[in-house]
Order: sequence, then structure tokens, then C-alpha cells
Amino acid sequence: MHSDIIPSTPPAAAAAEKHEEEEEEEEEGGRGTWKHAAFHVATTIATPAAYAPLPFALASLGWPLGFWGYWSVALFQQVASLGNNIAIQIAAGSSLKAVYKYFREDGSLTLQHFIMFFGAFELVLSQLPDIHSLRWVNALCTFSTIGFAATTIGVTIYDGKKTDRNSISYSLQGSSSRKTFRAFNALAIIAFSFGDAMLPEIQNTMREPARKNMYKGVSAAYSVIILSYWQLASCGYWAFGSEVQPYILSSLSVPEWTIVMANLFAVIQISGCYQIYCRPTYAYFEENMLSSKATGRYPLRKYLVRLIFTSIYMALITLIAAAMPFFGDFVSICGAIGFTPLDFVFPSVAYLKAGRMPKDAKCRLSMQLLNFAISTWFSVVAVLGCIGAVKFIIEDIKTYKFFHDM
Repeated sequence: MHSDIIPSTPPAAAAAEKHEEEEEEEEEGGRGTWKHAAFHVATTIATPAAYAPLPFALASLGWPLGFWGYWSVALFQQVASLGNNIAIQIAAGSSLKAVYKYFREDGSLTLQHFIMFFGAFELVLSQLPDIHSLRWVNALCTFSTIGFAATTIGVTIYDGKKTDRNSISYSLQGSSSRKTFRAFNALAIIAFSFGDAMLPEIQNTMREPARKNMYKGVSAAYSVIILSYWQLASCGYWAFGSEVQPYILSSLSVPEWTIVMANLFAVIQISGCYQIYCRPTYAYFEENMLSSKATGRYPLRKYLVRLIFTSIYMALITLIAAAMPFFGDFVSICGAIGFTPLDFVFPSVAYLKAGRMPKDAKCRLSMQLLNFAISTWFSVVAVLGCIGAVKFIIEDIKTYKFFHDM
């Protein structure tokens, strides 16, 4: 008799079961909220390596592009990830060196040492499993973004007012050919500053409704960006004119303690941005190289393989950054080859492919021509930007030796 009786489930147990089911559903999809999206997006966009806000294109469109779309995005995303991390590792090393020189003016440590220190720290963060696990790291990075922008804008205006304004020139220097190549290079730098190749990865961490949460998160992130980096770009150009350095902190001089603070904010912010740009490479490796059977049988194997792979990745990026610490050159070539195709060419092609056109024939034709023109123009920008970037890298290699202490 007792074997036929099904005991009733206590309310507490039922609630626990429901909670476990909800957690399983979240794990099958994403677990992130719009606040987490805001932290991630602000961290990747408002990096001290870039001074301008981003368009909403990649965050709001859903693109059924098939096989070729997946692999083209994957290719350019990997290029953008590698180039971005080389550039911002140089930036982080420069900031750490500036802080060191403030306390030890006659210190013997070089830029390469600080690039290595930063690489070692990123290797530790790389052992966290995914982007979602970085949410609180990126919350700190978002607040550091605000601190960096506020401090740098204030010091830039202060330095600008202290400078003899008659000595500031806004005209381009050099021959006509050099000016042309600088213009090509500038196009690629702007593309880098406007680019974010990680929006698809971030959206993949969102819980349902993913698109709505992503849109709210991107909107919140843009609020930070609009209030900070536009002002920083314009103030920096006003203060230093055509002599402004590729990394704005290198142009600042006084007061020194505020510059140290800005450099510390920069390093904290860059640490989170770096991690998000690593993740597509890590994810691709883990999905294709680690079988679920092997990791299920030997749980520690997954962590060991991750440590080995991330160590190889970090050693490669650190070696390139230390050998050729030309921040502006890597920014421009990364913008030309990685961000321009992803952020400007691809959305237009995807829009045409998706077929979401107005019903009115004239409007439809106008939208088709507009998107075709955008994709064509930015394809040209990518080529010209790449030419300019390669030229300046060659010039810098001739001027400086490898592992030069900039």
C-alpha cells in the first residue's frame, strides 16, 4: 500500500525545484541582464585606445546570412581581436610605465617590462570561463572609464589653457604625399575608434528577451560614451592641435598626480576590454579542440588545456606588442582590416541580404542604393587605410629598432 502512495512535495522543495529549472533554462540560453550588457559594451567601446562613440548597427540587426556570413564575420572578428589586443597592450604598458616613472624617475624598467607585466595579469584573468564571468570586472572597468574620461578631459583643458595658444598649429605638416598617407591612416584610426567587433559575443550572453536586453544595455553604454569621449576627442585636438599624440596621455604634462590617476584608470579599463576581445579566440578553440567526452572523464583536463592555450596566446600578443610598440600604427591597421569590414561594410551587406526593405518602390530603391554606396565606400576606406597603416609601420621599423623603449 505504501508503495502506491506518492508523497506530496513540500512548498519549499517545490520552490527549490522551480528555481533549479529556471537556472537550467538560463544556462541553456544566456544569463546576462541588460546591466551586464551595459558593463560589457561600455568596456569594449569606451577604451582609452579610442575617443569616439559607436553606431548602433550591429546591436539591433538580426542577420540570417548563412555559411559565408558566419565565416566572414569570424575572420574579421579574429583580426580585430588580435589587432585590438596588441594595440591596447601597448597602451597599458605605456600607462604603467608613466606611473612607474612618476615614483622612480631614474628607474631602469622599460616599456617592454610593463607590457610583460600586463600580459601576465591578463593570463590570470583568462582563466575565467566566459564573458558572463567578467561582468563584475567590467562593472569596475565601466566606472574606471568615467574616471579616466573626467580626469583626462580636465587635465587636457588645464594644459590647453596653460599653453601659449599662438604656438598651437592645426595645419598638417609634411609633403603632399605624406599628408595623403596620413589621411588614409586617419580613416583607419577613426574606424578603430568607432568599432566594436564583440557585440555578437556580448548579445550571446543575454537572457531572453535577448534583443531587448541588448538594446537597453547598448543604450546605457552609449550614455557613458556620449558624455565622455566626444568631449575628450575635441578637447584634445583643441589643446594640442596637430601635435597631439596617438595616445592622449602622452601629450599631458601637468599636474602630474592627475596624470598618474588617469593612467591608473586607463590600465583598469583596458584590462576588461582586453579580456572581452580574447574571448572569441578562446571560444573557437574550446569548441573545436575540446570534446565533451574527454572533459567529462577528466575534469581537470579542460583547465589544463585552457591554461596552455591562453599562455601561448598571451605570449604571442605580448611578444608582438613588446617588439613593435607602435600604438598608432596597430590602431590604424586594426581599424582598416578588422573594424571597417565588420562595422561598416558588413551591416550594409547584411541589410541587403536580409531583405527588410520598405514596401514603397522608391523607398526600397533608395535604401538599396544607400546601403550599396555605404558598403562600397567603406570597402575603399579599408583598402586605403591599410595602405596608410602599412606605410607608417614600415617607416617606424626603419626609424626604431625592435623592442624599442618608446
